[in-house]
Amino acid sequence: MTGNRYHDPAVETLARSDLDLLIDERIRLTVRYATEHSPFYRRWFTRHNIRPEAIREHEDLRELPIVSGATIRRYQPPHEKEFCFKSVPWEAVFTVNETSGTSGIPKSFFLTWEDWERYAEKYARLFVSQGFEAGDRVVVCASYGMNVGANTMTLAARDIGMAIVPEGKCTFPVRVLEQYRPTALIGSVFKLLRLARRMEAEGHPPQDAGVARLVVGGESFAPESRRYLEEVWGCPVYNSYGSTEGTMCGECTRQAGLHVPEDLVHFDLYDPGMNRFVHDGETGRLVYTTLLAPGKRAGTLLINYDTEDTCSVVSRERCGCGRTHMRIASPRREAETIRIGDVPLNRVDVEAAVFAPENMVHLNGEYEAFIYGGDEAGETVLRVSMECFDPARVDEDEIKETFLASLLRSVPALSGAYEDGSLQILCSVTPPGGLELHRAPGRPKRIVDRR
Repeated sequence: MTGNRYHDPAVETLARSDLDLLIDERIRLTVRYATEHSPFYRRWFTRHNIRPEAIREHEDLRELPIVSGATIRRYQPPHEKEFCFKSVPWEAVFTVNETSGTSGIPKSFFLTWEDWERYAEKYARLFVSQGFEAGDRVVVCASYGMNVGANTMTLAARDIGMAIVPEGKCTFPVRVLEQYRPTALIGSVFKLLRLARRMEAEGHPPQDAGVARLVVGGESFAPESRRYLEEVWGCPVYNSYGSTEGTMCGECTRQAGLHVPEDLVHFDLYDPGMNRFVHDGETGRLVYTTLLAPGKRAGTLLINYDTEDTCSVVSRERCGCGRTHMRIASPRREAETIRIGDVPLNRVDVEAAVFAPENMVHLNGEYEAFIYGGDEAGETVLRVSMECFDPARVDEDEIKETFLASLLRSVPALSGAYEDGSLQILCSVTPPGGLELHRAPGRPKRIVDRR
């Protein structure tokens, strides 16, 4: 990287003590703004006997109830006549955005131009931390629509001086790579792997495309799938995390956790019962609070919002890149966690076992997993199907053994159930295109509970 190491050095390298003071100041400003401008929070504070002026620092947020996606849906049409989380008049709303609505009625968000500028600032910081600079050419394979990710990245590119190729999907012709010689691609693990396979089929090895880095967002992924994607493309893969709510953060070139823009975003991690903060290093539910600077406003403001994702704090110490903002592990979606007895099994655990290096000589990375109830009471069956380049040329038992050993290393708590027979793990391989998810409409579900 030849340009600046930071997008906003004064903020990104702020001493920890000064950063903590700034966070507490912005929590006070945010709570005050909520009291004055949010119909939901005005009622909410009164209903819960909360004195907003008593919320002085981040520890005080523990005294406030948690809100969730269900809360947002409950306080918008058709349940209410108005959008109670809308915190500005209509003339200040720049865009209306929605979540995908995969779990019911889409959540509505109202963004001012200031919101868009803050979102772009978050992405600009993470792009610069990943080595992006003026003159980079970036293909964005994320949806341009009601979700904010792709549009926000495009705004961030304006501030850095990058050129965006706004494909939106990863099914674009290979000629795009030949003609524009992009230096980076943004997409999901599987979109980028499928693109690589198309390129190879057309005689264009991905490693010869001139791509210097990949950014993966929109879903958590296993370290094993990252390593495989890096091997296929011959360049580093950086993780990013974001949502319509505004939770954007991402890895720097050190790949040592995702930097949180703590002056704009506040995260607390709660225990599963949502009663207490967990200690750094422990896994907890990620709870988000909007942070507003003096004189700023937000179209939709959230305090103590349960993202329904889990992660842990990696460090609050200065990173090797020089940034002081805390780093978190890659968040995992609670919706992709299935419990077998008392043991949580996340999609990423299954993915890690699929992408075991010994198996990836034969597999293309596509997989799906289903959980069934067994024939006996209390029995569970985990059935995993994996796509293979040529099923006739592989030893299916060997692939199963490799998968099994990797899964039980990743989730050792499953070993007891597997050994006593209450958990069966069945593996099979299919030719390319043989999985059920290829025939299902919408976003593929990699792990499905059919009990």
